[in-house]
Amino acid sequence: MKTLIINTHPDFTNEEHYSIKLQKLFMEKFQERFPAEQLTLLNLYDIEVPRIEKGQLMDVWQKQIAREPLSATEQAVADQSAHLLAQFKEHHRIVIVAPLHNFNVTSRMKDYMDNIMIARETFKYTEDGSVGLMTDNYRVLLLQASGSIYTNHDRYTPLEFSHFYLQKMFEEIMGFDQFSIVRAQGTSVIAPQAVWANVPADMQKAFDQFYAD
Repeated sequence: MKTLIINTHPDFTNEEHYSIKLQKLFMEKFQERFPAEQLTLLNLYDIEVPRIEKGQLMDVWQKQIAREPLSATEQAVADQSAHLLAQFKEHHRIVIVAPLHNFNVTSRMKDYMDNIMIARETFKYTEDGSVGLMTDNYRVLLLQASGSIYTNHDRYTPLEFSHFYLQKMFEEIMGFDQFSIVRAQGTSVIAPQAVWANVPADMQKAFDQFYAD
């Protein structure tokens, strides 16, 4: 099972960020469990991710539907989008490394989702609604860091939209078999030791489920 780590942090080289610490912990466990295997690491803020706007995917898709030739710039956009989709589909284990930005995913992660949620590729439309095509034992693990705490069942719990969005898109739309989350919460409100207190155990449990037969 090939594993793809998608780092969605704009400051992805800063090891002080808790999402990067979560990624490091995951990678250490991976190397311990699978010393002969390689991870694929994709830093979204280190590459071009096509966007749904004029001059990019909007024009590409319209021309492709009309069977019109693409300009050189449009062809580059189309090629990059196709590459991201193919890379995504060939990895059966997806790890998303994410900070929480205003209760949601980062803007570059939303752009990435627009490149992989493609009809007849990762899902299809039927008379009864959409059906996922990523059903061959695909799993996703979200490693999320947040300044506040969103598991206290208070007014902020339902506002943490990012993991709800990702879970619904991966499981209900694309058909993934499993969605898990490991959180490092309260980075702005509690001591570092408290932020990390439950992380090792949570990571071990999620890791074991992620790679279970």
